[in-house]
Amino acid sequence: MRGSLVQELTDDCEHEQLRMIQENFTICRLYSLCEQTKNFFGFMGLRSSTMVNMEGPVAKFVKEQIPKEKVVIFSKSYCPYCKMAKEVFDKLSQKYYALELDQREDGEEIQDVLKEITGARSVPRVFINGNFVGGGSDVKALQEKGELVKLLQ
Repeated sequence: MRGSLVQELTDDCEHEQLRMIQENFTICRLYSLCEQTKNFFGFMGLRSSTMVNMEGPVAKFVKEQIPKEKVVIFSKSYCPYCKMAKEVFDKLSQKYYALELDQREDGEEIQDVLKEITGARSVPRVFINGNFVGGGSDVKALQEKGELVKLLQ
């Protein structure tokens, strides 16, 4: 009887270890999935909402940049919509000031501030004469309708 009790305890212990390994594996997979999801949404300009200090140094910096030039573009160097917006201004020979957020340590915080100002974190965020006009598609549509030139005057 004693041998079977020892065997039973050993089996229980092995089952418990196996259960713990499975739980840890599941937790690791879930964590990995969460990290991948977070990275994907960060790439897309979407993040869970965070408290943004609109009086802090990053917000102050953003607010100082918007009126800096006639055209200010908050951009990411690899973004096709950012390239689209810049190409529109290049074709018009319109000088613009582009801040490449992917090349800045505070890029994510800048996007959080831009969300508060414009309603979205996505890039590009284009400002003309201090006024938000939209993203890449918006700028292209304004140009096609002949309205962009009017805004630039």
